Amino acid sequence: AAVFSTSKAVVSTQSTGAPHIKSGPTSASGKHVGKVKNKLPAAIQITAEQLLREAKERQLEIVAPPPRQKITDPTELAEYRMRKRKGFEDNIRKNRSVMVNWIKYARWEEEQQEFQRSRSVYERALDVDHRCIPIWLKYTEMEMRHKQVNHARNLWDRAVTLLPRVSQFWYKYTYMEEMLENVAGARQVFERWMEWEPEEQSWSSYINMELRYKEIERARGIYEKFVLVHPSVKNWTKFAKFEEKHGNIGGAREVYERAVDFFGEEYMEEALFIGFARFEEAQKEYERARCIYKYALEKLTKEQCPELFKAYSMFEKKFGDRRGIEDVIINKRRFKYETEIKHNPLDYDAWFDLLRLLEADGSIEDVRDTYERAIANIPLVASKKGWRRYIYLWINYALFEELEVEDVDKTREVYKACLDIIPHKKFTFGKIWLMFAQFEIRQKNLSEARKIMGTSIGKCPKPKLFKGYIDLELQMREFDRCRKIYEKFLEFDMSNCNTWIKFAELETILGDSDRARAIFNLAIQQPLLDMPEILWKAYIDFEVEEEEHDRVRALYKSLLQRTKHVKVWISYGNFEATIEEAERARDIFEEADRSLQQESQKEERVLCLEAWREFEMKHGTEQTQNDIAKKMPRRVKKRRKIDVEEGGEGGWEEYWDYIFPDAEANSSNLKLLQMAKMWKKQQQESSEEEDEEEEENEEEG
Repeated sequence: AAVFSTSKAVVSTQSTGAPHIKSGPTSASGKHVGKVKNKLPAAIQITAEQLLREAKERQLEIVAPPPRQKITDPTELAEYRMRKRKGFEDNIRKNRSVMVNWIKYARWEEEQQEFQRSRSVYERALDVDHRCIPIWLKYTEMEMRHKQVNHARNLWDRAVTLLPRVSQFWYKYTYMEEMLENVAGARQVFERWMEWEPEEQSWSSYINMELRYKEIERARGIYEKFVLVHPSVKNWTKFAKFEEKHGNIGGAREVYERAVDFFGEEYMEEALFIGFARFEEAQKEYERARCIYKYALEKLTKEQCPELFKAYSMFEKKFGDRRGIEDVIINKRRFKYETEIKHNPLDYDAWFDLLRLLEADGSIEDVRDTYERAIANIPLVASKKGWRRYIYLWINYALFEELEVEDVDKTREVYKACLDIIPHKKFTFGKIWLMFAQFEIRQKNLSEARKIMGTSIGKCPKPKLFKGYIDLELQMREFDRCRKIYEKFLEFDMSNCNTWIKFAELETILGDSDRARAIFNLAIQQPLLDMPEILWKAYIDFEVEEEEHDRVRALYKSLLQRTKHVKVWISYGNFEATIEEAERARDIFEEADRSLQQESQKEERVLCLEAWREFEMKHGTEQTQNDIAKKMPRRVKKRRKIDVEEGGEGGWEEYWDYIFPDAEANSSNLKLLQMAKMWKKQQQESSEEEDEEEEENEEEG
């Protein structure tokens, strides 16, 4: 076993297991504390968990239990009590706001049968914080444990007077009175509580107490107050079920009727009508229940009564004609939508709702007539956004004719009429052209589909139409047609880099590398491109896959003539590294460093140097790694003044700057020249002062 002191001693175990300790400073006990000779990590590491487990197994620190004290003398008992009370008073004096100390003190006095003292402690605690709920609870529980009923009752009165919103006091107060069989007292406490209008559970507790003693009328009176204090549908339903449970069917119906009048049409809820209708259903008053359902469906909107409609459907399945009720609901909804359309014929959402309703349960002629009425309302605005919802009417009409009616000729007429009505000179909808062409393909009419797509790109060319036409021909494996469409696409928009790339990828897939290379060459020569970086990257990747390394180098050089971006330099160097041309890659990184240094691009130069360093770590020698390490800059924090356009003081801001070794050497030479000039200036000033003093002395002489 070994015991470690708190002094700064470290023991290191070598492979032999023997500790090596060097004499050092002395500890507080006067003994020498060793210094570690060997600070290398030990071969065998010992965790804190292992030390604790070994200490527990060997029981190095056995703490004896406190001795039991047996008091046989009243004087000794008085001394013991004095010590304990002094300790409790000291704890209280240190922090009066810690209620745990007061409770421990009072419980100890209670154990000593000193009830007056215990009460005194509790009262003192209440003087400190009368809002502490545990103090009140412990105080009253002590009185009830020792059957001090009047004391406990007085305490509950004080508690509910000072803290009337603490429901726990009221619950325990009423429970105590009921356990003492003082029902009148418990009822009086409940009445006092209800004056504060507490939460719903409190009213339920009062009602349950009255029901336990068969006081039905009193419970009914409490319900009358309850539904006025908490006027929710749930509570009105509870009141009605209470009346129904106790056989007062007329009273339950009256409660439901009062609830309907109370909420009115503005705050109606479906749960109330569902409960009312089920009550009438249970009483076998089916006509009453049906009238309630109909009234609710007329007054409530569709979004407000999803469950009501389900309940009504279940009711009709049991006791009525479901078909007739569904017709009533459909006609009601249809009338609503027709009213909205009549008020605003351009409300296309109302048209969609009406058509959806008719398609679910309506005749084909009725649906077709409604579609014709809907598409007759052409938007007044000449913008694509204003036409978007209107066009979906045509799309749904065409899909209805094709899928539901299966009328091919009518579907074709719908598509043609839609294309005739769209002002293609201002805008068009590529979705209509593509859907029309796909419809013709489903009818195995390929020539008509091609004619439709050719008309679309001739009348209103847009990228979506070209892409759709190309996909169509690719599915048909007509690659010559794809080439022609790509040529038309590029004539339409030569700045679209994705089109050039897709065209070249098509030629690559077909195995014609020369055509793909020619397409890329033509693409990079365009004066205006939307995303030239992805085009150059695609061209370079193409040549890399073809293993044309000389062409890749030529592409990188051509790209560097256009831009000196650091990512281009890094990509160029990494390319040479991947093909194991280390010297070429190193020359490229050096050239990039010089170029970025001349342009004073510090952050880009740092990125270049980091990429260079990674390259040297993989492919370089120790000498080249040291050389690049010397080129790495220092990162320093600086301050600069914030420029404000209005001319006010903008303050200062901190930023990180990079100081390169070559720039630091130049700055040190400049500092040396400045110091030399200052020294020369000081020498001239001192010689002039000496000449003036000599002249003054000669004049005085």
